[in-house]
Amino acid sequence: MESSGTTRRQATRQRLYEAAVTLIAEKGFSATTVDEIAERAGVAKGTVYYNFKSKTELFEELLRHGVGLLTASLRAAAEKSEERGGTRVEALDAMIRAGLAFIDRYPAFTQLYVAELWRTNRAWQSTLLVVRQEAVAVVEGVLRDAVRSGELSEEIDIPLTAAALVGMVLVAALDWQAFQPERSIDEVHSALSLLLHGRVSGH
Repeated sequence: MESSGTTRRQATRQRLYEAAVTLIAEKGFSATTVDEIAERAGVAKGTVYYNFKSKTELFEELLRHGVGLLTASLRAAAEKSEERGGTRVEALDAMIRAGLAFIDRYPAFTQLYVAELWRTNRAWQSTLLVVRQEAVAVVEGVLRDAVRSGELSEEIDIPLTAAALVGMVLVAALDWQAFQPERSIDEVHSALSLLLHGRVSGH
């Protein structure tokens, strides 16, 4: 069982993550100060340094934490689908839905994550690549099972297909948030589901 001290520290870190992600999404990493993060989180500046050595470490841990939550939600969606006796393609469909729900809940984090993926000169680049691979690996595992069971063709390139599915969900969801916010998650999921099932060509 976790001690109340550990739980309290986790709650403080969660507040700092939320403050940092919204500020960095608004102003950028360089323009965001530790003082502002502390103020937004409602804690003393010393609390930030008690939990993280630097602003860079805070951001690195924020990325690790956020992508960890996404990975866990993808894995849970696949497992739940399997428990219901669903096919592997249905598990992939459930993961698309889980990804959209995650992005709907954490839009500022998702914007940051997508922006940071394409920057190459950051201190946290290696961490970002590791956590991205963890998320993609969950999708790769389900694709591999689908090929093994004959649901999907052996010709598919599993690493690229997994990356394409994750990328599709991220970009479509950000487009939804920014340009089509009046649409429901059901509509967006339905559109991506058609792509997954290869029904866009009308065959």
